[in-house]
Amino acid sequence: MAALLSWNEIKARANNFSREWQAERRERAESQSFWNDFFEVFGITRRRYVTFERHVRRHSSRSGWGNIDAFWPGTILIEQKSAGEDLDAAYEQATDYFAGIPERDLPRAIVVCDFNRFRFYDLERGDSREFTLSEFPEHVELFGFMAGYERSVSRDARRSSHCS
Repeated sequence: MAALLSWNEIKARANNFSREWQAERRERAESQSFWNDFFEVFGITRRRYVTFERHVRRHSSRSGWGNIDAFWPGTILIEQKSAGEDLDAAYEQATDYFAGIPERDLPRAIVVCDFNRFRFYDLERGDSREFTLSEFPEHVELFGFMAGYERSVSRDARRSSHCS
């Protein structure tokens, strides 16, 4: 991976990304361009790591197969929907792909998105966050692992999480 971008640079790029994409609504027309630009926020050339429309076996599909919208093995699985579509159903679809993914390639995060809303599932930590495209710059650090950063919990946060 290339040199780490500073958090200031990543946040500036995230602001530009959210402004540029604020009017988009159509999954089929713009999904891949949207995600190419998303990965650029972190200085990642998508073609080096992420494939679009990866054909995999699904657990519950009648046909037995489906296509992951964007997949970086071992890192992130993305299910994109058009504006206003059900993100709960998108998450179910994303996890249904796990049947066709080798154990070593299972993602550490799932993102479901309808262009305006993101839902980020951290599978290692067992938590999730939902935010809008305009709020993306405030949540950009959730995705830092893709750019070589790791999330850490402050000592104060750890202490308060154990208090009742």
